[in-house]
Amino acid sequence: MTDTLKSIARSWAQTDSRISPTSDILAWVTERNANTAVEIHKIALDQCAPWFYDRDEGCIRNENRSFFTVMGLRSAEFEQPIIIQDEIGYLGILCKEFDGVMHFLMQAKIEPGNVNCVQISPTIQATKSNFTQKHGGKKPPYLDYFLNASKYEIVVDQIQSEQSSRFLKKRNRNIIIRVDGDVPVLPGHRWMTLGQLKRLMREDNLVNMDTRTVLSCIPFSKMRLSEREKAELSELFSDKPLFRSVFDGAAENPLPPVYQHINNAKMFAEGSPKLVPLDELTSWETRDGELVCKRPYPFKVVFCDIAIEGREVRRWTQPLFEALGIATFGLVCVEDGGILKFVVRAAPEAGCFDCLELGPTVQQEAVGSFQKEDAMTRLFWERLNAGKGIMFDHLLSEEGGRFYHEQNRNVLLRIDKSELPTLPEGYFLLDFRTLNELVQVNNTLNIQLRNLLSLLEV
Repeated sequence: MTDTLKSIARSWAQTDSRISPTSDILAWVTERNANTAVEIHKIALDQCAPWFYDRDEGCIRNENRSFFTVMGLRSAEFEQPIIIQDEIGYLGILCKEFDGVMHFLMQAKIEPGNVNCVQISPTIQATKSNFTQKHGGKKPPYLDYFLNASKYEIVVDQIQSEQSSRFLKKRNRNIIIRVDGDVPVLPGHRWMTLGQLKRLMREDNLVNMDTRTVLSCIPFSKMRLSEREKAELSELFSDKPLFRSVFDGAAENPLPPVYQHINNAKMFAEGSPKLVPLDELTSWETRDGELVCKRPYPFKVVFCDIAIEGREVRRWTQPLFEALGIATFGLVCVEDGGILKFVVRAAPEAGCFDCLELGPTVQQEAVGSFQKEDAMTRLFWERLNAGKGIMFDHLLSEEGGRFYHEQNRNVLLRIDKSELPTLPEGYFLLDFRTLNELVQVNNTLNIQLRNLLSLLEV
């Protein structure tokens, strides 16, 4: 495994590739956007067959009971529709070494909710309903590699959470497999380095959420390097505090306070949200064919007629959750003792698999649901509004298979450690290596934090 991870580390430093030059990738995406027919029209639920409101079960579902359902969720603080999709799908990437540098086989994929149609996606991105062909479509390409993963070197195989504000306990299988033999490259796929992917993440809405979450799971913390090997890799990294955070961090064990906070929250939490029929959500109503909240809320539910050329199924209808405004996900980092550390926060979410996970410093919806103001959030907004210390600030899309045109502002913000306030309860200062250890534990880092960590460049 260490040899593979060293090759991936070298790949992180390679921002271009002779196999697939970045200019060719951008031209390829442009060409596929221009030549792939996509039609999406909003419709009302009563036009969305085979989807309908099942009054006996109190949910929106389709006639064959596959894919997902939309039901109501209520607690003492809120009530909202939520997506229930019990099955675990594949988010899988094949990787292969070329000239000593690892490359990843990526797909130019269109999801119905994508704001810009084509986005760079994992080798395979498929629900269980997709790859078991419950919808009657074709089997996704490259599926057999992942069904037979034990034949290859498994780099990552993690069950990770999805967006817990929209899904109820939804998880997907994030998996990376190293292959050494010939792999047929289909017209919709290209090999790319890790460094290329990270640079392409600076193009708004180009690298999709599923790619970002899978790459965040690469277990760099499992590398065992000699001092000579560390020195050799260090020469590839211009950001030395980040290099030390990845490869030299976690000299102390900062986890007991983190686990104590998380476990206390899980142990003493009361009044867990309960599923209720959609028509019992008194603050929600059907308006102009959409399911909307009567007061400001982060999203509404819309219904769409979709036709996309080249998909396993070319035409279908479905509900989609549409965000109202652009959320901000922000991660504050500081250099501490020559190592880059990150301010993370433990917070519950409506549909979280196990009460709460570690998330970014700031996870702020555009409307209706606001993170409590404290010294840490005030510092973040002050620095961001002043344009100080910004390492990354781009719009990136959320999951296009269930969300309609949702793009959120992703920010990495670097400040001086002397400016860091006393961390409020629930915040922790952790290095990359520690967070990378935690991502190897299922359902510990939320998808917003994993996505932000995937944006780090050398």
